[in-house]
Amino acid sequence: MEPVRRQQLIDATIESVAMRGLQATTINSISKNAGLSSGIISHYFGGKQGLIEATVRYLLSNLKKDLIEKVCNNTSATQRLMFIVEANFALVQQRSDTTKTWLSFWAQSMHDDELHRLQNVNSKRLQSNLAFSFKQLMPIEQAKQAAELSAAMIDGLWLRAVLSKSDKNQFKHSETLAKSYVNSLIKQYGA
Repeated sequence: MEPVRRQQLIDATIESVAMRGLQATTINSISKNAGLSSGIISHYFGGKQGLIEATVRYLLSNLKKDLIEKVCNNTSATQRLMFIVEANFALVQQRSDTTKTWLSFWAQSMHDDELHRLQNVNSKRLQSNLAFSFKQLMPIEQAKQAAELSAAMIDGLWLRAVLSKSDKNQFKHSETLAKSYVNSLIKQYGA
């Protein structure tokens, strides 16, 4: 039952943060959403902070999983770049509860060392994944720059879509813009 209970608490945390914000989310609001006693949070996660960190890791693993499911041994560098963009604009990344939770975590990461570390992991993973594919298409220095620019474009387009409370069409449009930008970098810097 432990994995089931852990997931219930993570889902309840996402729900609570989406409804109340990270600061107003409490052990009681999470346990109430999960339909479990508040003591179970301490038992499984050591407290609210441990559960918050586990929730961020869960969201990060969903991003990674979405990409891994698409990539295979014969995936071209350009296809892989498009899959990276798609993973960042996947339906799970567009859900209202998920977007509100991401925004809350990003804001809190400015004040919380562990959330800041997880945010850095997320940023570096995105840049590293992009750079890996770009290096197959262009010289290393240009690949690093293309990865940095693409990561900023992906994050910026996603953020703009979320903050404008956009619908699925806007997210799809943002994904298309990000793919177009990646393709323009390939053309600009490609060997």
